[in-house]
Parts: sequence; C-alpha cells; structure tokens
Amino acid sequence: MGKAMREPTFWILTALAEQARHGYGVIQEVARLSEGQVTLLAGTLYAALDRLTAEGLVAVDHDEVVDGRTRRYYRLTDYGALALAAESERLQRNAQTATTQLRGRLSGRPELGPA
Repeated sequence: MGKAMREPTFWILTALAEQARHGYGVIQEVARLSEGQVTLLAGTLYAALDRLTAEGLVAVDHDEVVDGRTRRYYRLTDYGALALAAESERLQRNAQTATTQLRGRLSGRPELGPA
C-alpha cells in the first residue's frame, strides 16, 4: 500500500466499493464514476482483476449464469478497501499540496494560456 496505484486499479477498486459486480458492470461503473474520462477495455479489465485477486485486493464473489453464459462477480476485500482508502488519502494530500502551491500564483491573475 506504500506506492501509488495505477489509475485503472484505482477506478476498478472504486467501482467495487459499494457492491460486487461482473466485468461489464465494472466497465460501466468506471465510466460513470470517472464521468467518461476512463474507458476500460475487457482485456485490460480481466488482466487487472486477475492481478488484483492474486494480490488479495479483490475476490471472486459468485458466478451467475445469464442466457447460458457465466458471469463472474468480483467484490472488494477488506484489504482492498484499506488500500483504496490509503490511495484516496494520498491523492487528496497531493491535490491539497498543488492547490496550496498554486494559490499565490493564480490569485488575481485570471488570464489563461501560456505565459
């Protein structure tokens, strides 16, 4: 939990924070939560889910058969929730540091664009 999380990992864990989801549900939730800024491809997602499962951040919750196809649902583990909380705090600290550093530079200077 010491180093920064990759952005897809952050969004996958965030998508699983409230409830277990199947792969396509994770893709949809990531797009919704990121307001369309992050689009996960199926191959990227399933490779990440395999890695996150091996790391203990995510676990298989259950399988469900829909129209003859198996959907595997994943859930955030307690360890995954702790890791997500730590990353969220790290990002908040970083954003606060940048905001503080920019405060003097941007106050009273409404112009936008290159100097």
